[in-house]
Amino acid sequence: MILNKIIGYILLSAGLFLILFSVYQSYVIYTGKTSAPLVFQVPLAQEISSTTGQNATQQIQNQIDQSVQKQINQILPPATITKILNLAVWSFLAFVLIFAGGTISGIGVKLIKVV
Repeated sequence: MILNKIIGYILLSAGLFLILFSVYQSYVIYTGKTSAPLVFQVPLAQEISSTTGQNATQQIQNQIDQSVQKQINQILPPATITKILNLAVWSFLAFVLIFAGGTISGIGVKLIKVV
């Protein structure tokens, strides 16, 4: 009986710690004091250095591709996309941690309330 209460208080404390840790880390990340965990990274730009051995239509196609890529990068830089994705991954992870903390705390409360 007393062992159940001790385990219940430990689980309640662990669950609350997990919730508070997730909320604090989310606050720190979303206020910009630290960055989100890097799951996605900006790909390195690939340069086409040599155009020898290509016919005129392939050279024109490469120039068009490079122009379009430059225009897209001016509208929405790749670094912005990866930052948004990293923040979305952190949000999902924080949700899972908070849900797990709530479940662990709930089990702890049930062990404390044993009649």
